[in-house]
Amino acid sequence: MSKYVLGLDIGSSSVKASLLEIETGNATASAFSPSNEMPISSPAPGFAEQDPEMWWRELQAAIAKLKQQVQYSPSDIAAIGISYQMHGLVCVDKEMNSLRPSIIWCDSRAVDTGNEALYALGESFCLKHYLNAPGNFTASKLKWVKENQPDVYKKIYRIMLPGDFIAAKLTGEINTTISGLSEGIFWDYPSAGIATDLLKQYDIDPSLLSPLVPSFGQQGRVTESAGALLGIAPGTVVSYRAGDQPNNAFSLNVLNPGEVAATAGTSGVVYGVTDQLNYDPLSRVNGFVHVNHTESEKRLGILLCVNGTGILNSWMRKNLFPSMSYEEMNAMASTVAAGSEGLSFFPFGNGAERILVNKDPGAQLTGLLFNRHTTAHIVRAAQEGIVFALQYGMEIMQSMGMQLKTIRAGHANMFLSDVFASAFTNVSGCTLELYNTDGSVGAARGAGVGAGVFSSYAESFRGMRKIKEFHPQPDLQHAYSDAYAKWKDQLEKNIVNG
Repeated sequence: MSKYVLGLDIGSSSVKASLLEIETGNATASAFSPSNEMPISSPAPGFAEQDPEMWWRELQAAIAKLKQQVQYSPSDIAAIGISYQMHGLVCVDKEMNSLRPSIIWCDSRAVDTGNEALYALGESFCLKHYLNAPGNFTASKLKWVKENQPDVYKKIYRIMLPGDFIAAKLTGEINTTISGLSEGIFWDYPSAGIATDLLKQYDIDPSLLSPLVPSFGQQGRVTESAGALLGIAPGTVVSYRAGDQPNNAFSLNVLNPGEVAATAGTSGVVYGVTDQLNYDPLSRVNGFVHVNHTESEKRLGILLCVNGTGILNSWMRKNLFPSMSYEEMNAMASTVAAGSEGLSFFPFGNGAERILVNKDPGAQLTGLLFNRHTTAHIVRAAQEGIVFALQYGMEIMQSMGMQLKTIRAGHANMFLSDVFASAFTNVSGCTLELYNTDGSVGAARGAGVGAGVFSSYAESFRGMRKIKEFHPQPDLQHAYSDAYAKWKDQLEKNIVNG
């Protein structure tokens, strides 16, 4: 009898693999590759690309590391689940060869393309039918390829999201999910079908889209060649797939209206579930089909994203503190009082920011006083600036009628910093719960549900535990209230309305 379900998380920084023990629901082992962040190529300002084959190579390396931790036989894996970086574009030919580097989530090149479609189709039409402006999502990226690289476009057999590509490498089958189509702005909500009007506007052939499979359920089986390469039994089912933010919400058991999840990896996200077809008139936060959506029980995720989150912390460590660990940086930040003594960091240095209506102002540090501020102030101001940017987005969510009271997150990435977690709860006024989970563990739980290994969602969360809980503190709320008000005023004067 199989012992484990395997979860894979295809990020833009690394690929992670986790084994979840079926009997206990505990994560037995986890490994990631590479040890340092995967490179992101930027051949022109605003461009961000990665080689899809690099994800496949790092997946192999992560699974090899997993085997060094736990000795298991190929037949011990009951099912495989995949989480992946959202909104990326992978173009392949009939042999499933990638035709160009993937245009990934933080790429800004298609902003003008999306704006042109928005004006042509009408803002009210796009918001009603897609819940979003076309923006620089996957459909607009494909239009950019059609216009700027026509020779590549002519060779495309199918376009895929990053997770679709990895599933195809495992199974030899090309397919996608409704949730995946929605994140690419390929889904029309009123008709519950393909976004044909947008495809007509872009003159894109609908046959380039991949066939649909359920988010939970059989999506294909591991081939002989992939099984031999990875040490997994051929025929093992791939039974779950979701973008990283819907999957993060699932991994935290955020499935019902009113429940909210957060993550603070390369980007920072707050993701709330609703049963209403709701949208922000300026498309600053975005709605997508959640993993447990059905026609009878609608489940949509409202996603707020700040691109410059963990990548800002990573940039500081590489360029300002190359000999320090993140733990040491967090300790340094804790020596400075809340508010960073007037130093303000605007963390917008990783492409066009949706909460700023797709403006790309770059990161900014303001209020620096040479005789007052130290590097510790800079580290703390960076963490607080990320929280302030998330709060700016959460206010947009609240204006849509969403209630933000308790937010769940994995005890990982920037939430490992008590400074960051405390700032998050005191700025937002929300209780913050941190759990022993992450994207790859969530993907493993999803695989178990999709394969029938777990009989219900509830059973799949056996083994999940709360590690920490943060509650707002009046004195810190007061200190952060003043600091956030100043930060927001500068943002709106100099960036939003500048």
